[in-house]
Amino acid sequence: MNIHTPVQDLARSRVPPGFRGRSAVFVQFWWICQTLLIHASPQAFYGWRRAILRLFGAKIGFGVLIRPSVVITYPWKVAIGDHSWIGDNAELYSLGPITIEDNVVVSQGSYLCAATHDFEDDTFPLVAGPIVVEREAWIAAQCFIAPGVTIGAGSVAGARSVVLEDVPPGVIVAGHPAKIIGTREKKQKQK
Repeated sequence: MNIHTPVQDLARSRVPPGFRGRSAVFVQFWWICQTLLIHASPQAFYGWRRAILRLFGAKIGFGVLIRPSVVITYPWKVAIGDHSWIGDNAELYSLGPITIEDNVVVSQGSYLCAATHDFEDDTFPLVAGPIVVEREAWIAAQCFIAPGVTIGAGSVAGARSVVLEDVPPGVIVAGHPAKIIGTREKKQKQK
């Protein structure tokens, strides 16, 4: 490669029409409200955060627990099922749709990234890739979930894993990149 041949020209890069799903002004208004109404809310105000997110178009189920430090880029592209938990400092980078089903845990510091750039195009355009986290899955602390990935029902992504491909139901993945290291089975409680 000739060092003087540009591979990306960011001066020509543009957000695709309609990509945000709302106007730029509305997006800025959301980010201000997120800072003032979500991040500044007391820890126990889960209902308050659910209500604010619903006002901005998020589909939030019953009993969802979202910590005040969670960052959601575009709530109108997010759906969270009943009794799911989103932990401290988790980020839902929802440039594309993010669906989190019932009884899912997204632990602290995890990053669900629903978009990337086409690095082969010199204008470096955004490309969305929906993320789906199926029921009863657990994304442990500080995981990265790539665009277009589905985490199967009941699966676990181990702490600090980088998940670049779909995860089948009922397995445990870990590592960089994440690989299957086991299966998840329900254990009977001892009485």
